[in-house]
Amino acid sequence: MKVLLATSKPFALQAVAGIQDIIETAGHTFVKLESYTDKSQILEAVKDVSAVIIRSDIIDKNIIDAAPDLKVIVRAGAGYDNVDLAAATASGVCVMNTPGQNANAVAELVIGMMIYMQRNQFDGTVGRELSERRLGLYAFGNVAKMVAKIARGFSMPVYAYSPTLTHDDLRKEGEYGVIEAYSSKELFENSNFVSLHMPLLEETRYCVDYELLSYMSEDGVLINSARKELVVEDDIIRIMEERPLFQYITDVMPDKHDEFVSKFPERYFSTPKKSGAQTTDANINAGLAAAEQIVAFFKRGDDRYRVN
Repeated sequence: MKVLLATSKPFALQAVAGIQDIIETAGHTFVKLESYTDKSQILEAVKDVSAVIIRSDIIDKNIIDAAPDLKVIVRAGAGYDNVDLAAATASGVCVMNTPGQNANAVAELVIGMMIYMQRNQFDGTVGRELSERRLGLYAFGNVAKMVAKIARGFSMPVYAYSPTLTHDDLRKEGEYGVIEAYSSKELFENSNFVSLHMPLLEETRYCVDYELLSYMSEDGVLINSARKELVVEDDIIRIMEERPLFQYITDVMPDKHDEFVSKFPERYFSTPKKSGAQTTDANINAGLAAAEQIVAFFKRGDDRYRVN
């Protein structure tokens, strides 16, 4: 089988070497398309491949249709809204992700951005500490669990609300020391910081709006390391205009980035490009997991991380 590594944002060199070794040791052919700049390049590259490993690369119907031999796509990471699942299913293509492999890297970035903003972007003025301030986690998957674990080390009370977990499920997560919230309203009411960790689904699209934000404290902080479409940007701008201490921190640059920068230069921060999984460690973890999943899929039909 021919396996393509297609990444406009390349993996670390160690990760690429590891992926290649796993694929070739299993008897498959490994090819790569890195740092590509035009869709035509990936359309050409997929013509004769059986499997594709991607990161945040867009895989739409056109690309799937251009790959008649394609059997499996693995997204090296947790989110998979960059893949057209309906088109993949219609073509008999299995789509998998690698849950948990990037979790610690994203969690460390969340905490790092919180510290950076609470210390006024290290401009030398008097800032604030995280200790004893309340953190709310909206959804409680792999990344949120790691954020909870780190935050507890800062003596932060941690609340969690997950619309996809039952109350019994949350209570079973005792090792993380979280306090259960029974609704999104309760979560926002009880948190100084709220960190978003839900996937982008129709039911989560634009779920963080003015009403929900208004339940937070006057000096509330919203952190988004997930997807920009989870929030209503105009509503965040409105709440920041009304509350001169409110902050917005994000690892997914908003469409209205320039407006945020011009209006709230000291209370807004966005990474220039999604950076949560941009560590050598996360690259290796997710990349090797993706390669192992492809080998297992072709060897014994293992699709335990299938998402379509």
